[in-house]
Amino acid sequence: MEGGNQMNIVRFTTEKDYVSIGVMSQEKQIIDLTAIDRKLTDIIVLHDTASKNNMTTSDFVINLLKKDKKEIYTLEDIKLLTPVSAPEVWAAGVTYQVSMQARNHETTEKIEYGGNSFYDKVYDAERPELFLKSTKERTIGMNQNIYLRSDSDWQIPEPELGLVLNDQAKIVGYTIGNDMSSRDIEGENPLYLPQAKIWKNSCSIGPTIRLAETVTDPYDFEITCRIYRDQSKVFEGSTKLDQLKRKLEELIYFLAKDNIIFNGTVLLTGTCVIPPNDFTLQEGDRIEIEVPGIGVLSNPVKS
Repeated sequence: MEGGNQMNIVRFTTEKDYVSIGVMSQEKQIIDLTAIDRKLTDIIVLHDTASKNNMTTSDFVINLLKKDKKEIYTLEDIKLLTPVSAPEVWAAGVTYQVSMQARNHETTEKIEYGGNSFYDKVYDAERPELFLKSTKERTIGMNQNIYLRSDSDWQIPEPELGLVLNDQAKIVGYTIGNDMSSRDIEGENPLYLPQAKIWKNSCSIGPTIRLAETVTDPYDFEITCRIYRDQSKVFEGSTKLDQLKRKLEELIYFLAKDNIIFNGTVLLTGTCVIPPNDFTLQEGDRIEIEVPGIGVLSNPVKS
């Protein structure tokens, strides 16, 4: 996975109350890049500015850090925001075999296609399942509350690797995403998918963006999800991205086909970590999704 110097970008606010971007050190210190150059407002501007200077983003940041006017914070000094102000978050579904099996289990009335369910069909089809998951106003970051739907009795997190894209549909970085799902609503009827996936605070991303150029092989990423209830761990599961049936480039190709990709769009790539079928989230739970090299995305659950 390593591809040169690991570099993680964050967005945050301080008591000065303006939004900054920074680089997180291995010691979890935040170096404010906006304080060095006020034009640097997000990951896309950072990436584009580096490109105009014929530099990689990481080399450009290293040069910035050689300047004197640095402001350095600890995590206690700041509030982490979503690492990119994503105008849209898209998601891919049924990209792992276990996801296909889980979708089949939750379906109360299977729609059959020549002996296979529609989930079997999309798992093997040329065209992947893609759907609009969230917008900027609906997406939350580190330590913000994930909400439960009031009309669902079976809800779970879906831990996923997120691709941060520019308007040319090129990967500029990797982040972590939680694609919350109401399994009973989706299972009742596939046409209910938007209601099973999209509601207030139903998508979180963060805590950092790992610059793509510092990753040799994204399929080496490992994703772990833990759920805590009353201070006890009630679920833990892990997978590696190499279990993904579809290539990342394939998902991006279909997302960008005849579509507008906005700077900072995030594409979630599907989940392979699913709690047992008798499990549902409750108010007061805490969800942690960890990807070494990116961080731990943690969100409390509220109804």
